[in-house]
Amino acid sequence: MNFLAIEKILGYSFKNTGLLERALTHRSFAYEKMPFGQEVEVRALHNETLEFVGDSVLGLAIAEQLFIKNPTLSEGDLTLMKHRLVSTETLAKLSDKLTLGDFVRFGKGELKTGGRKKLALQADIVEALIGAIFFDSGYIAARTFVAKIFIDELRTITPSSAIDFKSTLQEKLQAKKLPPPIYSKTQMIGPSHKPVFHVDVSWGGNTETGIGNSLKEAEMRAAQKALKKLSDE
Repeated sequence: MNFLAIEKILGYSFKNTGLLERALTHRSFAYEKMPFGQEVEVRALHNETLEFVGDSVLGLAIAEQLFIKNPTLSEGDLTLMKHRLVSTETLAKLSDKLTLGDFVRFGKGELKTGGRKKLALQADIVEALIGAIFFDSGYIAARTFVAKIFIDELRTITPSSAIDFKSTLQEKLQAKKLPPPIYSKTQMIGPSHKPVFHVDVSWGGNTETGIGNSLKEAEMRAAQKALKKLSDE
């Protein structure tokens, strides 16, 4: 394992590289290499318990950053933003950005099923590394690492952007025993470097249109309008 290359990407140098190695070891690899009869000892070789601790450290560090950066927001808004930032989707995106999946040791079986690309496993890597840094140097170092890798997300997150309107709409329709919504791009206008997308969302005989600078944003806006219509009904 190339510790120097990984530490350069992380921007952090481990005093105990064993923690880094463990953080980047999936349980499938540890169990494949386990000597017979050492099931208990092997738990100290993979990253699941580091991930458990890292999850808590991450939650505290994000809560602290949100509190400092948004002193006037309510507890509800801060909670909404925190949930978005520590979500599997956000963590997996950061893991991919840092190319962490390239360094993780997976077992042969997990590799065959695409372990390096699974969102949940990508997110677990980030939490395990946060846990490893916490045990290596304490909370301040872990908090500094979190603030650094989340710098863009912390700068752009807002209560409204934290809401996943598409998921909420699907859940609402499912609760009403209706088919899932259907999204379709109807128009793209403007120059190629700054396009504006129009997207329709259809459900149960209803249609709403969302507009945004990306397909995802337009879909979110359409879902938001659909939720409002469902609420008004």
